[in-house]
Amino acid sequence: MAEAHSTDYQTLVGIDLKKVREVIRKGQYCGHTSGLAAGHLQCNLAILPSEYKDDFLDFCLSNPKPCPLAGVSDLGIARVPDLGENIDIRTDLPQYFIYRDGVLSEQVSDISAFWRDDLTVFAIGCSFTFEHALMKVGIAMKHLVQNITVPMFRTSIETTAKGPFHGGMVVSMRPIKKTAVDQVIEICDRYPLSHGIPIHVGDPKEIGIDDIQKPDWGDAVQISPDEVPVFWGCGVTPQAAIIRAKIPFCITHAPGSMLICDVDEAYAGSGTG
Repeated sequence: MAEAHSTDYQTLVGIDLKKVREVIRKGQYCGHTSGLAAGHLQCNLAILPSEYKDDFLDFCLSNPKPCPLAGVSDLGIARVPDLGENIDIRTDLPQYFIYRDGVLSEQVSDISAFWRDDLTVFAIGCSFTFEHALMKVGIAMKHLVQNITVPMFRTSIETTAKGPFHGGMVVSMRPIKKTAVDQVIEICDRYPLSHGIPIHVGDPKEIGIDDIQKPDWGDAVQISPDEVPVFWGCGVTPQAAIIRAKIPFCITHAPGSMLICDVDEAYAGSGTG
């Protein structure tokens, strides 16, 4: 096997999905996937033991803005056929987090050794999908220009609790020119499986974020005077809820490192979130 994590982001930009997936599957890239294989749906992942799957499903369905469900696997099957027949959930993300009792215990690029027959995969739509739609009309994504991970924040917006899963919503933030906000909202409304329209525009303190330059995940992005911070529901929300629940074992994507699906980004317009 080739040396792990040997391919950089710029090498993968503009390459077709088959090649990108091959590089990720071999463990040669462990970075963020924003902007890769443009035009395809990207998803967050949460993988849980069977005793928690019903409550987690209810949690996602009750909180569709941060947790828009794109697909659910059969029990013990590391595939979500609706998202691509050739996808192997165990190898096809750049990086995974393993949690035990709510504590991050491992970061790996392959979860084959951790796979169990009692696990269910939940694929949750990702905002990276609508980023491509925005860029196509000339709306810049600063984190992509800078090759960093989009900033993500905990907020004071409470989710609807289901079983052990509860807590505040996590949001992602992108600086948007003030003159483009209405256009951004109109475009994002077409993508309910990619979190849909923003949940907040403007003052971060109104949603419990004290310092916009200190994200809880990802990297800080400067906001210019002609820009306004725009916040979307984020697929790290269910990850944060899983951590709070302190369940004995689960697997998630590493924030920013998504599953790139076979289906076109238009699939994100087929939901109801």
